Amino acid sequence: MAVEGLTARLGAVRLLTTVLQEGAMLNQLVADPTGPLVGMSADDAARARRLCLTVLRQLERADAVLQPLMRKAPPLFILNVLRLAVVELDGGAAPHGVVHVAVECARSDRRAAHFAGLVNAVLRKVPPGPILQAMPVPKLPRWLRQPVVHAYGREAVAGIETVQAVAPTIDITFKAGAVEKPDGVDLPNGSRRLKDFSQVSRLPGYASGHWWVQDAAAAMAVQLLAPKAGERVLDICAAPGGKTLQLADAGAVVTALDISAPRAARLRENLSRTGMAAEVVIADALVWRPEGSFDAILLDAPCSASGTIRRHPDLPFVKDGSDLAGLTALQAQLIDRALGMLRPGGRMVYCVCSLLPDEAEAQLAAALARHPGLKAQRPGMPWVDPAWITADGGLRLRPDYWADLGGMDGFFMALLTV
Repeated sequence: MAVEGLTARLGAVRLLTTVLQEGAMLNQLVADPTGPLVGMSADDAARARRLCLTVLRQLERADAVLQPLMRKAPPLFILNVLRLAVVELDGGAAPHGVVHVAVECARSDRRAAHFAGLVNAVLRKVPPGPILQAMPVPKLPRWLRQPVVHAYGREAVAGIETVQAVAPTIDITFKAGAVEKPDGVDLPNGSRRLKDFSQVSRLPGYASGHWWVQDAAAAMAVQLLAPKAGERVLDICAAPGGKTLQLADAGAVVTALDISAPRAARLRENLSRTGMAAEVVIADALVWRPEGSFDAILLDAPCSASGTIRRHPDLPFVKDGSDLAGLTALQAQLIDRALGMLRPGGRMVYCVCSLLPDEAEAQLAAALARHPGLKAQRPGMPWVDPAWITADGGLRLRPDYWADLGGMDGFFMALLTV
């Protein structure tokens, strides 16, 4: 007899185990046709992903609940079964149902089936009622926390960590003239923060292409660039395409450049759904040679993605900062290459979804030093808090900004003119 909800929960446990064991990013696992969710229905796969995200966000707290209840840690698969159950119990799910499904999860794995009794015994000792939210907020990993504390102070980092411990909101950007608009709260920059986002693709206006999902902070990069109708604009590292859509919607003639063919396919899907046009080029920006120069360029450079942990709670378990030196070197190369593709008098926005100054403020300072005549223009958007503007004129965005509205992703962006 099938156990209701077992498939999705097993998928969540397998995702968790693969993330923690192999250091694989969750989105890559979900998209892998041979990955942990193989053979699942779309609804079960979506639920498995949501459960996995919730557990990753609460993993440290769940472990603090479980540790006193066990003499030693069980194998990772069983530990993840227990973590998921603790998170579900904390969320108010019926204890009998949670324990029953957790035991069946253990029994489903031949190598772990003999731990079914342990799962049952441990979960019956878990204190009733919501307890995780009263526990200390999970901290950023050490490799990230130290430089961020140094840059912004302990109080700011505590605010960032508080925002990241909560499931993020979903923001959308409207196409010009959109009439089908889901309910939400309008943010100061014009993004809308959804109230109901359980099934984004089923909300009014999605299928008809009236809007797309895009964090409010990410949307600010194009707003800073302020593209004009008819301008020739290059979007470097363009996929999955939120910024490309903004540029095209402004009437710019857009070339969307990305090195990844699968990611570029998603960009094309988004262009098709919204009925907008852009030339999509799959190439390495460091070697690609365009025909002529551009009026404006948007460079959303590869980075640590440390500003997106609220959306990607797997990141602290997968990354350790060892790739930072390579990333900063690549960012500098891309800045120099992009500036070489601008027409005289053109402008460029450099942006990264990072909290680390080495990828952001330091890159701006270094670029200004390398290129005589290059200038950073202070953001002129009326909704930008002056405190967000750095000494060199960059725009520093942090997850704890607009915290009363649910926060935002961490970004750095700078408008450069030559």
